[in-house]
Amino acid sequence: MATLPVSADKIIEKYGPHKHYPKDTNAKSATQFDELVKTHCCFCGLQCGIKLKVKDKKVVGFEPWREFPFNEGRLCPKGVQRYMQDNHPDRLLTPIKRVEGVGFVPIEWDEAFDTIVKEVHRIQEKYGRNAFAMLSGVSLSTEKSYMVGKFARVALKTANLDYNGRLCMVSAGAGNKKAFGMDRSSNSWADLAHAEVIIATGANISECFPVLTYRIWEARDNGAKLIVIDPRVIPLARTADIHLPLRPGTDTALMSTMLKVLIDNDWLDHDFIDNYTSGWEETAKEVEHCTLEWGEKITGVPADLIYKAAEMWGKAKTSFLVHARGIEQHRKGVMNVLSCINLVLATGRIGKPYCGYGTITGQGNGQGGREHGHKCDQLPGNRDITNPEHRQLVADFWGIPESELPQKGLSAYEIIDAINKGEIKGLLSICFNPLISLPNNSYVRSALEKLEFYAGIDFFLSETLRHADIVLAGSLQEEEDGTTTSSEGRVIRITGAVKPPGKAMRDMDILKELARRLGVGDKFNYSCSEDVFNELRHISKDSYADYYGITYEKIEKNMGVFWPCPTLDHPGTPRLWEDRKFKTPDGKAHFNPTPWIPPVEEPDEEYPIVLTTGRVVSQYLSGTQTRRIGKLVDIYPEPLLEIHPELAAKYGIETDDLVRVYSRRGSAVFPANVVETIRKDTVFVPYHWGGVSSINQLTMGLEGLDPISKMPEFKVCTCNLENTGKKRAANSADYAYMSRDIHYLEEEGE
Repeated sequence: MATLPVSADKIIEKYGPHKHYPKDTNAKSATQFDELVKTHCCFCGLQCGIKLKVKDKKVVGFEPWREFPFNEGRLCPKGVQRYMQDNHPDRLLTPIKRVEGVGFVPIEWDEAFDTIVKEVHRIQEKYGRNAFAMLSGVSLSTEKSYMVGKFARVALKTANLDYNGRLCMVSAGAGNKKAFGMDRSSNSWADLAHAEVIIATGANISECFPVLTYRIWEARDNGAKLIVIDPRVIPLARTADIHLPLRPGTDTALMSTMLKVLIDNDWLDHDFIDNYTSGWEETAKEVEHCTLEWGEKITGVPADLIYKAAEMWGKAKTSFLVHARGIEQHRKGVMNVLSCINLVLATGRIGKPYCGYGTITGQGNGQGGREHGHKCDQLPGNRDITNPEHRQLVADFWGIPESELPQKGLSAYEIIDAINKGEIKGLLSICFNPLISLPNNSYVRSALEKLEFYAGIDFFLSETLRHADIVLAGSLQEEEDGTTTSSEGRVIRITGAVKPPGKAMRDMDILKELARRLGVGDKFNYSCSEDVFNELRHISKDSYADYYGITYEKIEKNMGVFWPCPTLDHPGTPRLWEDRKFKTPDGKAHFNPTPWIPPVEEPDEEYPIVLTTGRVVSQYLSGTQTRRIGKLVDIYPEPLLEIHPELAAKYGIETDDLVRVYSRRGSAVFPANVVETIRKDTVFVPYHWGGVSSINQLTMGLEGLDPISKMPEFKVCTCNLENTGKKRAANSADYAYMSRDIHYLEEEGE
């Protein structure tokens, strides 16, 4: 499938430098608005409360929602600017189709729907039902996530449905299920403020989840000690009591060494271990060889620092361990998560006030989405798609024979692989930009070019959708009612503030109409999002993610309700496991042995340096939204290569030099940022950009998937460097937005 040729000159002529960004209207709208709508930020899993100003049926600004209990009016740079995407000139206002040699042209909805339905029928009749796949995103509300799961299995009748949460919390989810039998952080973030010791590992909280930093400062004001584990001296590490700068990919070794120190010094809760856990003896045996000397050799962290961290954790009366993608995006991400949980269980500090364990969700509805919607191996209520009882219950709710409910399908990257192999011929996506988000993106691009038909639903034309045959103009978060679930397990209300502009449609209505034209409209007879939520509530009753006792009215009255909430008079559950009744088959929390497994790639003569990736404060995921907001682009206009001065000197690199980075997948050029806040054997590049600026050109695909969670190994691959002899252009910021377009020009040879 050909790419859409564009001209950089035409982009500059149309927009000029930075003229493609909308103007900041918030100051002018201070007193000039018709309505103030309470809702939530559309970005990360903290889901901060915000009030949107509406004037003339458009979102024109915001005010803090100071009463909302989590953020109390605080917002990060993305939250402050998030409203500016609403009236962006790039907004898709009508369905469009690709016309070869011309580009995309507007079409009517009937033509768009008819074309998609015709292609679904053609491909499935010729190749089988599973030859048509669907990829979804967890920026969607829980209602839409639920609809996507039902739509793929009832309307498309395909097993091959997955979502971009496969790149987010699946390793944590799998680890939580193994250890606790349930996939949710154990506490509300309020418990952080009173913990004596906090471990933050693989979580650049100050940049990726800035508002949560306030809870840590509260704890620090109360005398808490802070341990930060990260290869870089991230902002939070600068004020930590202990910073453990481990080699990327050695998290399990570090945690196992710390557990060995706890055992050797008897800093254990024997009563909790004996009465409420299983698997302790096997786990303790597994770490017998994990001496401080061994740990230092594997992780690169001095033995005395490892000991001090273990001592600080072991002697505490209350504690909280929090992690994010830094330990999860590995081929052994589930093992990394379990090694953290082992530290928590060994000290018995869970299910008590100010004691807990939590995973920070990277995407807005990563929690609710995976509980009720679009995972290839999961049904609503966090049920198992391979479990006969679970399958029968869901099939009965959906009004279909259990035999017609598809079995477990392929995960996100496996779907890309199946397309490349010719096993999947058609694709429908919604709010997922795999050409930037997935690793080894040249392999992703090759898959998109091999599809016989591709349609997408989104509100902007992403890099991935440039390969589509049909693009349906969908809705922003604030254009549709619904709920999301924050990373602490709080179910909250998303309030529709405005209608989609132009001829754009609500995502819910798009899915309903496609279902009708595919012959199953009676299964999607919802008049509003609350109808969907009520069906979801009932289907989740008595499940691992029980929402039955939650209603829209109850959410609004309490500014959120924590699940599980099994009855209408139940208050919700901010802190799990206080009753010591875990959701595992034996009712106990499970220790899990976590043997040391090295990363897929380790430094050698050809590729002697470790490359790791992550986020920056002003950008979000693939940047489809945030790279369109000028003030956010100005903060960090393009990806930079962070490199230590000693490593930079070895290659003759200075700040602003353009450096070519080579991996086994290819090469890309990035401006250097020489800093002392990174390990001397490691370089870091953020991943929010596409085209020639995409670091995911270099990261590992299939060879780096976690065997349990199917999470790719984003955080570790090996590379080499070359100074190109060129400097960063003075106006490079003006071209950062256009990098994807310039990339396509290069592909076309222009």
